[in-house]
Amino acid sequence: MNAYAEPPPTRCLTSVLDQQRKAFLSEPTPDVATRRTHLARLRHAVLAYRREMETAISADFGNRSRHETGIMELVSVIQAIDYLSRKLSRFMKRERRHVSFIYQAGRAYVEYQPKGVIGIMAPWNYPIALTMIPLATAIAAGNRVMLKPSELTRRTSEVIHRMLSEIFAPEEVAVVLGGPEVGADFSHLAFDHLLFTGSTQVGKKVMEAASKHLVPVTLELGGKSPVIVSRGHINQRTLNSIVFGKLSNGGQTCVAPDYALVHEDDLDRFVQAYTNTVARFYPDGPTSDDYTSIVTDGHYARLLNLIGDARRKGAKVIEGGVTPERAATRTRTIPPILITEANDEMKVMQEEIFGPILPVRTYRTIDEVIDYVNARPRPLALYYFGSDIVERDAVLMRTTSGNVGVNNTIMHVAQDDLPFGGIGPSGMGAYHGIEGFRAMSHAKGVFVQGHWSLARLLHAPFGKLAEFALATTLRRPGKNVGDRNFVLGR
Repeated sequence: MNAYAEPPPTRCLTSVLDQQRKAFLSEPTPDVATRRTHLARLRHAVLAYRREMETAISADFGNRSRHETGIMELVSVIQAIDYLSRKLSRFMKRERRHVSFIYQAGRAYVEYQPKGVIGIMAPWNYPIALTMIPLATAIAAGNRVMLKPSELTRRTSEVIHRMLSEIFAPEEVAVVLGGPEVGADFSHLAFDHLLFTGSTQVGKKVMEAASKHLVPVTLELGGKSPVIVSRGHINQRTLNSIVFGKLSNGGQTCVAPDYALVHEDDLDRFVQAYTNTVARFYPDGPTSDDYTSIVTDGHYARLLNLIGDARRKGAKVIEGGVTPERAATRTRTIPPILITEANDEMKVMQEEIFGPILPVRTYRTIDEVIDYVNARPRPLALYYFGSDIVERDAVLMRTTSGNVGVNNTIMHVAQDDLPFGGIGPSGMGAYHGIEGFRAMSHAKGVFVQGHWSLARLLHAPFGKLAEFALATTLRRPGKNVGDRNFVLGR
């Protein structure tokens, strides 16, 4: 029977959650050896199922190169597992904290303990990496996991279900298959933490559902990530990076450059260089085996509508070396497209694109660029290309985004020791690095009092010792540390 034909009712999901929580309570703090064993098991399974997952993903998209799947997904997963396993002892180590004089000889420390059962709702665009990396992080933190992969990449989800069922018991890791209704029920479960990757619109609904049980959430969303090209910085390295970031996975990447800001003097050179670089990347055009199709008919129609809307509103649409008619010889394939003379009335400048379309706007000064970015919702990523350090630092200091790439695109995601996450409409919280481990752990503060304690002498009835302690602790600060008269200019 097809796993999607009869989605599990809510009571079944609750039963799985109860089973995992019971198992967690029986073993609440797995040691480092157990966690590393689970990570090693996951690593071995990913490599064993490599070819099957590559085939399933290509079938789900209509076409996706196995090399792209290997580079963009499998390498990232293996690197993340190896990183977590290597750093695990340090991440789990008790962290000493400062104790002030009055509480000597006590000890304060933070203990990072597993939260319990983690819910993971994964997206379709990178169905392996954005499933397995959060899963590996949750396992490294010592948790049990319920996982809901996307129904849009159903073949891949079924492979993931089969793979994980072979290496983990259901009370350790459980995969839940099904459509949007199952996803809605999943988001209402009383997890100890919920990680969702997807659109901002759905993220709001997930957060609302999680709030019913006060479930803490990590939201990895999206938005319109700008790429800023400094004046005179049109060169092959810049264009190689922009084309790579924009067109990998057919543009269906949450941190892909969503629009470009190019100096008005460089527009013609940028257009020509972009077009030439696309031709070198994909010499057979969008019918190349290396070029990824759009995942569904609905997404394909939405992208065509964005192009049509921009054209009707006066934009110039430049097709990447091949007509849409030729691209249509392969299922759901849109050629690389540049849109110049784009304005904010066009849908392509209002919505996250998630496809191989790059609108280009021109600017005169870097202040104009910074104001433009700041007038819009904070993006998941921002990219700056240039060699002017003063200008670069102005962009970094005066704009806020989830992450930044300088003279590169999307490579920040591959840095295991950096947190990955958005801010505001582009997300909440982060994973990757120690930040991911801590997001799925409870930082429990512990204070252990020694035999001697000055604080014990401050109990009622109060006397001279209490007066002395108050006078010492609450003494008037110097002018450099907040003296009220100094602050007020008296």
